[in-house]
Amino acid sequence: MSTDLSKSAEKVQSALNKFGFELNVVELSESTRTAQEAADTIGCQVSQIAKSLIFKCKNSQKPLLIIASGTNRVNEKIIKQYIGEKLEKADADFVLENTGFVIGGIPPIGHKNSITTLIDEDLMQYEEIWAAAGTPHAVFKLTPKILTEITQGNIVSIK
Repeated sequence: MSTDLSKSAEKVQSALNKFGFELNVVELSESTRTAQEAADTIGCQVSQIAKSLIFKCKNSQKPLLIIASGTNRVNEKIIKQYIGEKLEKADADFVLENTGFVIGGIPPIGHKNSITTLIDEDLMQYEEIWAAAGTPHAVFKLTPKILTEITQGNIVSIK
């Protein structure tokens, strides 16, 4: 664990500090790029990993952030019912352009642009969850309630 944060992780820590909660980014020597890697590195269940997935809305071309439990796959047909349009896969350039972060370390907050956010209801069952913090080696711990508050996300079923 490092006390000096990389530039991207520091950007996330600065965004977290604005909310008034005691949320601390930690950078780890092991990868947290995937939900499984993160769970193995942290020592928690894969389902406690809050993975931030960016999609592109087909008609509006706007980004959509879905924060999913690490074991869940997004059912795009269900999401279409919530947002009223189909989803497309967002490529790395679209993700970077809209979030300011690279795939594999996308945090739930601190994005370059405002992004509509949906939160997987399965995350609500845990006392603590872990989210990426700007790099494939940085994470932070929080509660589902705090996640909902800081992202202003809507809690939905994603599967």
